[in-house]
Amino acid sequence: MDTRLDNEYRRALSHGRPKHGRCDDFSLKHPKMQLSQRAKIFSPFAALKGFEEAIDEKVQVYVEKRELNDEEQAALEAALLRLHELTKNLRTAKENQVTATVTWFVPCADENHEAYGRGGSYETYTGTVWKVDPILAKSLLIGDRTIEFSELAEIVIQEDS
Repeated sequence: MDTRLDNEYRRALSHGRPKHGRCDDFSLKHPKMQLSQRAKIFSPFAALKGFEEAIDEKVQVYVEKRELNDEEQAALEAALLRLHELTKNLRTAKENQVTATVTWFVPCADENHEAYGRGGSYETYTGTVWKVDPILAKSLLIGDRTIEFSELAEIVIQEDS
């Protein structure tokens, strides 16, 4: 059985490449491709969607969360108290339109990264403060982001000039 297939393969090889005339049906349906066009066939493509982004995430540098000293903690608490007074309810928050720049710690969420559970990064965002909840949620709503007090590193309130 192997010899029969081997003989058929040798016979097909001996015929060589098929020859087509310029005006036969095959050549009209399948014109010869220009060399410049052929190069496009072999151009690179992204076989795995999101792979490059996943690699970039792994490259991201994470740091350990730093503890605030007494002076920084007092400044943070004073800023939170001031923001709480300016945003007691939605009406006063809309009237005052307090803008602040907040820096907070974001823990690493990638379970496959070595920094998971140990490190993270600091993010900064400037926006309108809508709510400060020191009792139930212990969080700050700025723009469309909710930030827990335990993750806050710094708050700078923009004063109207």
